[in-house]
Amino acid sequence: MITITRLNIDEVLRYMGCPPDKADEALRGQAEACAREVLAVIRPRWSWRALSITLEAEGVRLEGGLLLPGADLRAHLGGCERAAVFCATLGAETDALIRRAEQLDMVRALALDCCASAAVEGVCDQIELQLQGKFPGCSFPFRYSPGYGDLPLDVQSGLLELLDAPRRVGLCATANHLLTPRKSVTAILGVASGEIEQSQKSCLGCPAQESCQYRKAGGHCGIS
Repeated sequence: MITITRLNIDEVLRYMGCPPDKADEALRGQAEACAREVLAVIRPRWSWRALSITLEAEGVRLEGGLLLPGADLRAHLGGCERAAVFCATLGAETDALIRRAEQLDMVRALALDCCASAAVEGVCDQIELQLQGKFPGCSFPFRYSPGYGDLPLDVQSGLLELLDAPRRVGLCATANHLLTPRKSVTAILGVASGEIEQSQKSCLGCPAQESCQYRKAGGHCGIS
């Protein structure tokens, strides 16, 4: 079970586009108030599977046959023999809270949206720690999500089916391959039996940052 009881307000302010040291008392107060609202409605749920992987010319083949195409993920998982594939969602209540705010106050809606982004990132951080604990002595590159690098969003449906996500956690994908509820993430966490070179996770380092559908929709893929 995943529980989030507080949010990093400095992180929320960064999501809002304001450096934490530049935020005035009113803006920080609004972020804190919205954080309390988000924490009151989130219902984190998640699902995962451990799968063997095969690195192929076209990308990464998951046990069972699903191909995750692209050179970036293949390079990222170099040295890994397995992957822990997971999905996580804050639940439909969070989306509803943000939608209601959008009808009345777009500034507050933005703050709520950014708080929810920070919350789903915190959920994924906790999941990642739990999964790492299931593979003692192993090494892990950072979790990798569809939409990052050259891993296309159209693999979302395959990952959700693999995880039985619609039934188990109520998580689906739209025709445009965006997750619904919106404050949700799918991710691949590589598992290596030996030491691997650690890389840095960052939207700024993502080759897809200019065309990222998550960023255009005001969200993120769970990487940063």
